[in-house]
Amino acid sequence: MTENTFPLHNADAIVNFYRNEVLTGQEAKQFTKGDLTPVPRPEAVQTLYMRILHLLYRFRPECHSMVPLLENIQYPGYHEGATAIMSVYTRMRQFLPMCLVYDFSLNDLLAPKKQKTLVILSAIMNFLHFRKERMVLMLEKQAKFRADMDKLQTYTRGNREAEKKIEQLTTIPPEQQAEADELAAALSELQATTVHEYQEVNVKNDNIAEWKTKIAEKTQKLSQVKVDVSNLKEDITKLKSQIVESPEELKSQKEKMKEAAKKIKNSIAETDEYVVEMQNRVQSVAHTEAELQQMNSLLQDLESSMNNTRLRQEEYQELLVQSEKMQKELKSLCSEEVQLKRALGMKLDKECKQNIRRQKKRETTEQHVQEVLGQCNQIHQKREEMADKIQAITGETRQLKAKIKSLRDVCSKETEKAQALYDTLSTSMDGLHKRIEMHITDLKLHQDV
Repeated sequence: MTENTFPLHNADAIVNFYRNEVLTGQEAKQFTKGDLTPVPRPEAVQTLYMRILHLLYRFRPECHSMVPLLENIQYPGYHEGATAIMSVYTRMRQFLPMCLVYDFSLNDLLAPKKQKTLVILSAIMNFLHFRKERMVLMLEKQAKFRADMDKLQTYTRGNREAEKKIEQLTTIPPEQQAEADELAAALSELQATTVHEYQEVNVKNDNIAEWKTKIAEKTQKLSQVKVDVSNLKEDITKLKSQIVESPEELKSQKEKMKEAAKKIKNSIAETDEYVVEMQNRVQSVAHTEAELQQMNSLLQDLESSMNNTRLRQEEYQELLVQSEKMQKELKSLCSEEVQLKRALGMKLDKECKQNIRRQKKRETTEQHVQEVLGQCNQIHQKREEMADKIQAITGETRQLKAKIKSLRDVCSKETEKAQALYDTLSTSMDGLHKRIEMHITDLKLHQDV
């Protein structure tokens, strides 16, 4: 007992614990520190052990007095007081090794000592603390298992609903299958036409860019020609003002100027015609741009429809990812469920074995109880006979007591009479003695004379 692995508590802590955790009602109120110190009361210790066995094994205190006795024992009534103590002793001997107490003896029930009882109660207190913690953990595990089962059911339901949604999104109903085929054919045709028109538009844009570059070059040339014409006019005016030339040279110069002006007019006419052609082409390009805008609007509608289909595909992929995650979680939960089922199977097997053992024990105990009840009935019959005899004896004793009382009354009266006679005799004897003394004194006086 010197090398314990459990803490030793004082009497106050032990009393508070057992009053709150083990005892109930009047027993908890009546259990005090005086029942353990300085000298433990055997009755309180025995009832406490009975309550501990009832808490742990559901073995009621009244069952301790129903231990079966042998049939050939004489006077079984004498064993009634010892059966309860022996039952508590045997069961405590079976229980206390789990609390690391191996030296429990019968003297600890009949004449318990303070230190030993405190050690035993502190060991049981430690075991009850451990039992309470384990029960809390088991309850938490059971609650967690139930929550996991609920989650698994919700996940399976969510997976089923997601699969149904995926089937609804992926499968086209037969009523809309023809429309879907038509839309797919129309989409393919539109894509082909849009690709062809994009190619034509690109070609036209390239031509327009080339014409724009040519127009820019022509406009630059015209501007240069205009600048040259203005410069020439300025030079002509300067020359006219400075020099007076001959008429032949003037004519030749005028002819040259006329030819240059004709060339310029021809070039201007050509450029005007070219500009008109370019304007017509620009108008045609604007018309084509309007058509292209219409095609762009159609393409935007197609893009919106394609975006919708992409969004649906993304939702489908997200649902697939979620379904994969849920399947993984399902697999993990299934593995946990299998483990828990195995643990439950092991527990159920153990419980079945324990139930079978308990049934066998119950059958044996029922047989013993029936035997004990038969013996108890015999004992009750004997008790009734003894009670009848005792009642007869009590009647006789009452009669004897009445006779004794009457005799005592008679004796008291006779004693009173005898006391009165004794008093009268004593008074008369005192008077006689006094008379005798008086006569003796008179006789002595007569003799002296």
